[in-house]
Amino acid sequence: MADGPTYQRIADLLREEIRAGKWNPGARLPSHAELADQMQVSITTARNAIQVLVTENLVYTATSRGTIVRNQEVLESVVTDHIRPDRPRAAHDIFEEIARAANREPAKEFSARMEPASAEVAQWLGVPEKSWVLARTVVQYLDNEPWSWEVSFYPRDLAEATGIDSPHDIPEGTTRRLADRGHAETAHRDTVCARPATAEEAVVLGVGAGTILLDHLRIGADHGRVTRATRHRSIATRNRLSYEIGDDEGIAVIRDTLGAAYRRGICPP
Repeated sequence: MADGPTYQRIADLLREEIRAGKWNPGARLPSHAELADQMQVSITTARNAIQVLVTENLVYTATSRGTIVRNQEVLESVVTDHIRPDRPRAAHDIFEEIARAANREPAKEFSARMEPASAEVAQWLGVPEKSWVLARTVVQYLDNEPWSWEVSFYPRDLAEATGIDSPHDIPEGTTRRLADRGHAETAHRDTVCARPATAEEAVVLGVGAGTILLDHLRIGADHGRVTRATRHRSIATRNRLSYEIGDDEGIAVIRDTLGAAYRRGICPP
């Protein structure tokens, strides 16, 4: 190991082992106590070494499982797929479709609640500030790894009229539910920016504070009103957002040209 603080030398060794394949994605690294014992250092030194790798997004920590090696694949999401009018019917949402296409195992933690609209949410939805809106929150996982954090806001009256105020996840997704209840979205505005993670986002996504995220805001509307505002946050270096615009024949040509890896939703790092 190179010269430097002991914790940095341990981090360098673990990093080399991960890159050499000793620790595969999903593998658990030694605990702080185990690592301290192996390296004959204090637990604080071992913890600091692991934190270096967390900051580099090579690993993440899970309360019940310890320190886990991250998957380094870049996942491509074609964000126009789920708003295409010819999208096939299915009993699952777009996140599961993307995950399955990439041969990854999806999971979600879901919650829903009515809350007063912040100034920002009120502007997105075109409702009075502090009026009640429905917030549906989903933390999404791939192979048990925290992957993205999504919060969707809906006007209260629309949520109650369409049944999306349910305290449970909607398997087919709220976009389909809205369409089935007569509120099919006909227009969207997307804004995507890259910015450092806040402390809260870092905890939810299991990344180091300051990690660059993709912050994707989609506002949907039908012919009469804004129906929702969805904010989706994910790790910038592990995600790529793509848009496909045009008819089916032209899109098929593009997909065939790009090749099998892109059709599976995976691109090189």
